[in-house]
Amino acid sequence: MPKHLAARPPLDAREERQVRKLAHSSHAPADWILHAKMSTHRWDGQRTRQIAVGLGCHPETVRERLHAFNEQGVEGLGMQPGSGRKPRRTQLERSTILGLVKLPPPGTATDELTGELAAPDPDGEPEWTRDTLTAAAQARGSQVARSQVRRLFRREGVRWRRTRRWARRKDPDFVPRVPRVPRVPRVPRVPRVPRVPRVPKGPRVPKGPRVPKGPRSSPSPPRHPRARRSSASMNAVR
Repeated sequence: MPKHLAARPPLDAREERQVRKLAHSSHAPADWILHAKMSTHRWDGQRTRQIAVGLGCHPETVRERLHAFNEQGVEGLGMQPGSGRKPRRTQLERSTILGLVKLPPPGTATDELTGELAAPDPDGEPEWTRDTLTAAAQARGSQVARSQVRRLFRREGVRWRRTRRWARRKDPDFVPRVPRVPRVPRVPRVPRVPRVPRVPKGPRVPKGPRVPKGPRSSPSPPRHPRARRSSASMNAVR
């Protein structure tokens, strides 16, 4: 049967205010916030299993943190120093591997070693790859694997991209690409002859006054209206 465990009451109002402030904080470390919530929920009367279900953890974790708070106070809300798995590589080894990319690759010609332009390893890769980085790190005394190099650079936000080198192929039947024939430059067009500007016309001469026409010499006689025939006369003619 699980042991009933209660969190000790706060020593004074300052300690209670500090623990409750940590429980409602959004910028404090996550472990401090979680452990402070365990203590405040226990003060509010919740049982160990209720606290574990509400916070999504194991009841034994709640009991361990309540024990730490009862013994150490506010300092017991944080994680124990040195808890968790230790990193396999020291910070010096990680910095050495990350700094290899700033050096010239083994297959790239450089004059830093002898003063003459020559590659340290003519058969090596002309660019840094995971294999060449792993070999260079192992040559410097760091026993690191290829997968560890990949995780280390991905943690630093480095993306790996494959470079397509058309000049080097492992296939013996590969035919290199034929360079393109340069295009013939286009003949420039002959500039057009500018048009001759039109000569503007002179000012328009105004017309003189219109001469009125005189009266006619022989006026035509007036026309008489044509008499209409009656229907009786038309029948007599027929």
